[in-house]
Amino acid sequence: MTKPPHVRDPGLWSVVRESLRGEQHHDYTAGPVGRAILLLSVPMVLEMVLESVFAVVDIFWVSRLGADAVAAVGLTESLLTLIYALAMGLGIGATALVARRIGERDPEGAARAAVQALALALVISAVLGTAGALLAPRLLALMGASPAVIEIGRGYATIMLGGEAAIIVLFVVNAVFRGAGDAAIAMRVLWLANALNILLGPLFIFGVGPFPELGVTGAAVATTAGRSIGALYAVSRLFRRGSRVPVGRRHLSLDLGVMRQILRLAGSASLQTIVGMASWIGLVRILATYGSAALAGYTIAIRVVIFALLPSWGLSNAAATMVGQALGARKPERAEESVWRAGRYNAVFLTIVGVIFFAGARIIVRAFTSDPAVTDYAVDCLRIVGVGFPLYAYGMVLTQSFNGAGDTWTPTWLNLLCFWLFEIPLAWALAGPLGLGPTGVFWAIMAAFSALALASAAVFRRGRWKTRVV
Repeated sequence: MTKPPHVRDPGLWSVVRESLRGEQHHDYTAGPVGRAILLLSVPMVLEMVLESVFAVVDIFWVSRLGADAVAAVGLTESLLTLIYALAMGLGIGATALVARRIGERDPEGAARAAVQALALALVISAVLGTAGALLAPRLLALMGASPAVIEIGRGYATIMLGGEAAIIVLFVVNAVFRGAGDAAIAMRVLWLANALNILLGPLFIFGVGPFPELGVTGAAVATTAGRSIGALYAVSRLFRRGSRVPVGRRHLSLDLGVMRQILRLAGSASLQTIVGMASWIGLVRILATYGSAALAGYTIAIRVVIFALLPSWGLSNAAATMVGQALGARKPERAEESVWRAGRYNAVFLTIVGVIFFAGARIIVRAFTSDPAVTDYAVDCLRIVGVGFPLYAYGMVLTQSFNGAGDTWTPTWLNLLCFWLFEIPLAWALAGPLGLGPTGVFWAIMAAFSALALASAAVFRRGRWKTRVV
């Protein structure tokens, strides 16, 4: 009798390679949870790293132009947080609906959801992009920019706010891929977009060779061009044969029923994200009263924080997809196990990042500026905010898991409580009446991160998210 050969489980690196290839259609509703999270999260983490590269590349080159240029970028990005919020809201709705249909073994329903989400993205971006381009200088003034900052940042703000279609479409189509479990495609889209941004950025900012020297405006040209080409590529992949979401000509019509489903999810999800992200505008308004150095230091630090947190959002997005598909397959226990497992992975990662921030903040900041005042503010911000990372790691995964289940109102109320009723008043009190200045704002951010994690865990354990119908 011949002894059957021993079959080894695939090693870590073979699973990583498999996740990056994205060639097989895995069933994420069955099999080991850890392996499923790894297959989903590796390309999602890399996708988020690449998304964060947009922010870091721009600020790296623009910081060579002075504090006013950096402040202009920071104020424009604060305005764009509202656009990101809308894009992420639509993306959350698309992910929840597509993931649930895939879990239910209904690819046609997933395709209908994808097309309706894209249609909504195009309509919204056309309206907001036009308004943003026309009102850019006034919006900078509304944010508290000085005349010098408005003058240098006028072109940058006009192009970035006018090019919102690239942001919204890119977010929504990649969210469809993530919901379907086809995260490798979303990752490749960001590879393309970032490669173009990295290549074109210094060429347009400094006028290398035949390219015009556009200064800070050149950063906007490079970023918008990269995102636009990436968005076009993403849409083309959505219609390619063999996709997990089989979009075809038969789906190219408006389906008001599906649109209402997406809007119902996206409306509260957008509000949720606006509540969270708009709180950054409140923080910027507080910091702007302390001058360009404080604002520039905060802008640099937050860009670095974004670079650290976006990979964690990749893990969180993986958990959301796992939850949506598991609930579609009527496996709520698997959904819950996926969330806590992803939370532990994220906590390990962000604890390491927090230690790096505390020990090496000054080295990190010196890559972006040599101004002593700006450096001191940025270092303080990185060290203080990093203290809250271990707890916030769980908060990120938990809030995204609610979204994956289609329970978009719970994170909305949590964000309102932690970022508006707690963080903004605390930042104002610490910075002003209690005399801590900008450092008080940094402590308020850390406290809000921790509060969100604790509140999310308490609500998650109640289990009501398991009964949501999508």
